[in-house]
Amino acid sequence: MHYFRISVVVVLLANILFVSITAKSYEGYKLYQLTPKGEEDINILQNLSKQVERFDFLNSETVIVEPNSLKEFENALEKYQLEYKLLDEDVGKTLTRNFEVNRLMKTLKPYKGQERLSTERYYSHGEINAYLEYLAQTYPQRVILKTMGYSFEGRALKAITITNGQGSYDKNVILVDGGFHAREWISPASAIYAIEQLVENFEANKELLADYNWVILPVVNADGYEYTQVSADTRMWRKTRKPLFHEGGICYGTDPNRNFDFHWNEEGASSDPCSNTFAGPKAFSEPEAMVVRDLIHTNSVKGQMYLTLHSQGKLLLYPWGWTDALPDTWEDLHEVAAAGADAIYQATGTNYTVGSSTTVLYVAAGASDDYAFNAGFPIAFTMELPGAGSTGFDPPVEMIDELVKETWVGIKAMGLKVIEKYPVV
Repeated sequence: MHYFRISVVVVLLANILFVSITAKSYEGYKLYQLTPKGEEDINILQNLSKQVERFDFLNSETVIVEPNSLKEFENALEKYQLEYKLLDEDVGKTLTRNFEVNRLMKTLKPYKGQERLSTERYYSHGEINAYLEYLAQTYPQRVILKTMGYSFEGRALKAITITNGQGSYDKNVILVDGGFHAREWISPASAIYAIEQLVENFEANKELLADYNWVILPVVNADGYEYTQVSADTRMWRKTRKPLFHEGGICYGTDPNRNFDFHWNEEGASSDPCSNTFAGPKAFSEPEAMVVRDLIHTNSVKGQMYLTLHSQGKLLLYPWGWTDALPDTWEDLHEVAAAGADAIYQATGTNYTVGSSTTVLYVAAGASDDYAFNAGFPIAFTMELPGAGSTGFDPPVEMIDELVKETWVGIKAMGLKVIEKYPVV
């Protein structure tokens, strides 16, 4: 125990010392929206995306460009006649504004524990854990809270199991997680709102818990998530925070959604430790990915749906992510995803695209949804929530309420469709 505590202290001190090395100001950076017209354009963008120090591709068509590369980048766009739109003249200023507003709201609306979280600001990992502990204490017959493991820096990764309180735990399971990628703050916020609806708004949602239990891990990448809350300069961090020493020096973190041992380190993942899609030195090198792996296997016998919340894109993606081939049961997957997309459209007018990860978005081998589907969950999705803010990953605080409520509409509809398709026998 003493060794564990000392190790954590050493890691935290090291993290503080290297903040100045890994943090990056986005002052003067510009944000572009690109419109590829065909396969040739896509290949050009993929080649540009490999230059990670100069071009930060947030998705396949949106990129942040650092100031010294702006002229070269626009020349390349003109040379290859790529259609583009300038979305933000100064990403740093926009990030700073949204970051400081959230910091102000944290001062004005401090979380004192023993109460629900509001949708007026984003919360730290510690505050989220405190809320989960409050629920376990307040609703002991319906809520079980368990620490599933620890992040690299020693943060407790807590999963909540929500039941209807009738004492039966031998039920089908819906497994949900959020916060895989550090900068996607709206993901943990949406997971927390789902927890609140299932626990504190039980009467309105009790049909979701009659024959099913819900298991939710709201923040997978706790270290990365906390790092994005240090300053506006760290706000766009994506990966975990474990350092990797290599010939070129030190790079921090692995993409936890490329770290799963199913077609690990194949197309769509990088072997470069400094890349945002670094698959890790080996499969399950990250303790955070191991926690999700264990949750998947613990619940695979009774598990009927695995849902991982990401942003951004307004997408409902099902396997496979490692190949453009479709699984034999793709129609079942499409049916459930379409139920969520239709419900959201009817409620808010937001139009989600439904399809396999590879055909709708891009190839991404080693992802958690592919792993869960292969492990036995008949339904597995990545839900890419709507983008907002300058980068799509920084929705301002005034949009949180709208986005989490809309997301819950889709989650609930998919849950009901799964319950209908896979009744308890």
